[in-house]
Order: sequence, then C-alpha cells, then structure tokens
Amino acid sequence: QVQLVESGGGLVQAGGSLRLSCAASGRTFSNNAMGWFRQAPGKEREFVAALNWSGGSTGYADFVKGRFTISRDNAKNTVSLRMNSLQPEDTAVYYCAAHRSSSYSTSTRGYDYWGQGTQVTVSS
Repeated sequence: QVQLVESGGGLVQAGGSLRLSCAASGRTFSNNAMGWFRQAPGKEREFVAALNWSGGSTGYADFVKGRFTISRDNAKNTVSLRMNSLQPEDTAVYYCAAHRSSSYSTSTRGYDYWGQGTQVTVSS
C-alpha cells in the first residue's frame, strides 16, 4: 500500500518557522516529482512548492518565494518543506503529493498520490 505521511505541522506565532516532512512508503518516488500544496478553510487547494525527481529544479508559489524551501532525500524517500517568516495567511492544511512524472507541475493535475495533510496554524 502506497502512503505519503506528512508531519511537522503545528501552532506557531507570526514570524516563526516550521519544517514539514513527508515520508513515502510502499514504493520509491525517487524518479517522481514531488510537491506541497495547501488548503485553507473555504478555499481551493493551492500550489505551494515542488521539485523534480533529482531536486535540481524547484518551483514556488509567488506568495512563498524567499520564505519556504523545498528539498528531498531520495535515499530516505522523503520530501521536506522548510517554512520561515510564517504569517497568519499561511494557516492551512498542508499536503504532500507525488507526481506521475519526473517533472513537476504547479496544478494538482498529475499528482497521483496524496498524503492526509498536516495542519499549520499561525497566530498573529
């Protein structure tokens, strides 16, 4: 059974930092692009960051550029999202996803596997 399990979410004050992790099991995703998305209450799921199979190519939503960093460890089958300078508008459930190809996309299309999500709450 293929699973993506996120961890590292929580409550943090504005300006603080969190590091989200996504652990894959059931198969290796070393040849697949991976991404992070988020969904706030009443809003659609939106792209946050992604990287290609090697980690050599990354993409970020404009609202996180310079604050968030995505990385991966193919030997451990994990993907991480380092989030700095968090703001209340970053409050959402954050999801890890695995793309069907080695190149990432910035829409939810093409991501065949999803984690259950981890809650990030930023207080003002």
